[in-house]
Amino acid sequence: RPRSHTVTTTSSSFTANLSASSSTLAYDREFLRTLPGLLMVTEIVLGLLVWTLIAGTEYFLYPAFGWVMFVAVFYWVLTVFFLIIYMTMTYTRIPQVPWTTVGLCFNGSAFVLYLIAAIVDASSVTKELDSHNYNSWAASSFFAFVVTSCYAGNTYFSFISWRSRTLQ
Repeated sequence: RPRSHTVTTTSSSFTANLSASSSTLAYDREFLRTLPGLLMVTEIVLGLLVWTLIAGTEYFLYPAFGWVMFVAVFYWVLTVFFLIIYMTMTYTRIPQVPWTTVGLCFNGSAFVLYLIAAIVDASSVTKELDSHNYNSWAASSFFAFVVTSCYAGNTYFSFISWRSRTLQ
């Protein structure tokens, strides 16, 4: 004799919210046309150049270049992360986070630490140290100062944004 089974299917609110939220994920093309967006892309490209120029050498023999590598890679990864957040407008979906304050702290710390790293990089480059790697280290020093100026610009724009939010 055949048995009959009743199967009941339910949908959780989590999966319903997940499918609804993924379809409304926005993409902000206009962000790359703003000065902060252009500075961020420049930071990513030139920051990649800084740590690639150093990584192609025997930097691990010299602690100063290890510091520069740490700063360059750390802020490169975080800048890519923030670019994704701004491009996908994720910051609008998480209003609990004070994004203007986070941006100011991020850009301010990047400016200060990159400035220190650029100075350390420039002061460590000598032909006597290792003439084989001299050109790579000198180029990384130059680009570190350019990236530092980009972070200084974004710090300024972050401060203006933060200041306008706190005055309201």
